Amino acid sequence: MNFGNGGGRRGGAASIDPADRAQLAESPVAASRVIALFRPHWRTMSVVTAIIVATSIISMAQPFLVRAAIDDALPNQDVRLLLWLVGGMLAVATTTSLLGVVQTWMSTGVGQRVMHELRTKVFAHLQRQSMSFFTRTRGGEVQSRLINDISGMQGVVTTTATSIASNVTTAVATAVAMVALSWRLSLLSLLVIPPAVYLTRRVALLRREITARKQRELATLHSQVEEGLSVSGILLTKTLGAGATASSRFADTSDRLVGLELRSQLAGRWRMATMQIIFAAIPAIIYLAAGFPATAGGMTIGTLVAFTALQSQLFRPLMGILNIGAQWIASMALFSRIFGYLDLVAEVPEPVEPVSLDVEAVRGEVRFEDVTFAYADGERPALDSIDLVVPAGSSLALVGDTGSGKSTLASTIAGHPKYTVTSGSITL
Repeated sequence: MNFGNGGGRRGGAASIDPADRAQLAESPVAASRVIALFRPHWRTMSVVTAIIVATSIISMAQPFLVRAAIDDALPNQDVRLLLWLVGGMLAVATTTSLLGVVQTWMSTGVGQRVMHELRTKVFAHLQRQSMSFFTRTRGGEVQSRLINDISGMQGVVTTTATSIASNVTTAVATAVAMVALSWRLSLLSLLVIPPAVYLTRRVALLRREITARKQRELATLHSQVEEGLSVSGILLTKTLGAGATASSRFADTSDRLVGLELRSQLAGRWRMATMQIIFAAIPAIIYLAAGFPATAGGMTIGTLVAFTALQSQLFRPLMGILNIGAQWIASMALFSRIFGYLDLVAEVPEPVEPVSLDVEAVRGEVRFEDVTFAYADGERPALDSIDLVVPAGSSLALVGDTGSGKSTLASTIAGHPKYTVTSGSITL
C-alpha cells in the first residue's frame, strides 16, 4: 500500500560526473547569480513551492483516513462513516493530482521563460564576437552550449528544484505523520531505514560505475572497428602486416565487454533483489515489533497498516535527498558553461557614440583608399596601399596565390578588431 506522491525515484542513486566537477572547479558559479535569473519570477516560484508543501501535507491525510476505516467504520459497519472516509480518500487523491498538474504547468513555464531569455541573450552576445572567436571555437561547441546546455537548464526548475523541495517536504511530513501514529515504532524506524537506504545506494552506485566502464569499452570497440575496417585502416594493416595484432586487440576488448555486461546485469538484478528484500523486510519488522507490548503501546490494526505504508513511503524521498549533491553540481555545471559565454568580452564593442546611417544616402559602393594592414606578428604588411572601388550591385573575384591577402582583404570590410586597418580608410 502506498500513500502520497512518493517523492523521488525509486531506489535511484546519482553519482557526480567528473566533467561537471572539473567544470565548476575551472569556472565556479555564485548561487546568487543563478537566483538572479529567477528573481523576476519569484511570485510564480513561491506559488510552486506552496503547492509542493500543500501536496505533501494533504497526502498525509490518506493514512489517517485508512486507519479510521479499518478501526471504526468497518468493525462497526458504519456505512455513512465509510462513505465519508472513501470520499475523503478520493478527494485527497484528486486534489494532489490536480495540484501536481498545476505545479508542472507553472514550473515548466518559468523554466521555458528563463531558457528563452538566456538563449536570446547568449545568441546576441555571440554575435558581437569577432571572426577569430568562431575560427578558434568548434561550431559544435557553440551549438551545444546554445541549445543543449540551455535546454538542460530547464530541468533545474522542472526537475531538480521541484524534486528537492518535494523530497524534503514529503520526508518531513511523512516523519511527522509516523510520530503522530506511533512514536515507539518511529524510533524503531530510525534504526531500520538508514541501513536500507545505504545498502540500496551502494548497489546503485556500483551499477553506475560498471555502466560507465562498459560505455568506455564500447567506445574503444567502435574506434577499433572504424580504424581497422575502414579503407585507410585496412590498407595500413595490410601494408604493415598487423592483421593478427589488430584482431587480438579487438578480441581482448570484446572479452572485457562480455565481463562488464555480465557484471552490469548481475548488479541490476542485485539492485532489484535488494529493493524487494527491503520493501518486504520493512513491514515485516514493524509487524514483529507491534506484537511486543513494549513497542505496540495498544496499537490498533488500522494504525499498524497506516504506519507500515508511511514507512515504505519515506524510503523514496530519503533516496532523493541523498542525490541532492549530484543534482546540484550537474545543474551548476550547466550554468557555468552558459555564463562562460556570457562573460566573454565583446571583441566587437558597441560604439560609444554610434553614427546614424542615412540609408537613402548609401549608394552601396565599397571604396578602399590607400589601405594598409599588417598582422601583429607579421614582418611585412599583408595589404600595402590598396586602392579599390567595388561598384554597387557588382561582384568581385579575387585571384592570387595562397597567402597573398585575399581573405584578409575581405575580412577588413567586416570591421572586426583583428582586421582593423593600419592606415587608410574603407568607406561605404
